[in-house]
Amino acid sequence: MTSRPVIRAVVFDLDGLMLNTEDIFELAGVELMARRGLEMTDAIRHGMMGRRPVEAFTVLRDLTGLTDSLEDLMLETKILFASLAENRLAMMPGLLEVFELLDAKRLPRAVATSSPRTYMTHLLEKFNLLHRIDFTLTAEDVTHGKPHPEIYLKAAKMHGVDPAEMLVLEDSETGTRAAAAAGAYIVSVPSRHTDFGDFSMSRLKVSSLLDEQLHALLK
Repeated sequence: MTSRPVIRAVVFDLDGLMLNTEDIFELAGVELMARRGLEMTDAIRHGMMGRRPVEAFTVLRDLTGLTDSLEDLMLETKILFASLAENRLAMMPGLLEVFELLDAKRLPRAVATSSPRTYMTHLLEKFNLLHRIDFTLTAEDVTHGKPHPEIYLKAAKMHGVDPAEMLVLEDSETGTRAAAAAGAYIVSVPSRHTDFGDFSMSRLKVSSLLDEQLHALLK
């Protein structure tokens, strides 16, 4: 029988894990490419997934041969995202239930995202979540983006726990690899956007934050 893990802190990824932003980025990406007479392929999506913006759009340019500057591509996508998100943005099913379990156990929690701080802050404030999080780490807080373990090693240090005692919730292979390399206890929650990935390094793979196996870890 496998012994019950000791979980002393939790770290959430943001995009596609806490909020349905990947649905909106998919639409924005399709439009971005259509404006250039191109298609947003699975290979491009997979290459961009879970990375910091500069790294993600570098992948896009490498795979498409586009000559637009990274800054222009990022700005155009930001504008498209804002327009599309207005009536589509939502919390992922089960997020509030997980927060309630953390509150009941008084477990500290953080967000570690490849996205920029201003973007993350806006989204968390929009859903009244920022005050329920102890600290956040973003693209600007690390030298190396996911799948490098830096962001999760830093999270464990800030939590004051051993990485093995830190539960990381991730939806992408890129993020899962980062958490695994840091030595964290990983539960992967892939969506239709990320389920193509290899999650063999996870301790548990579930279909949503409503999963009872995940809830049992937090009770």
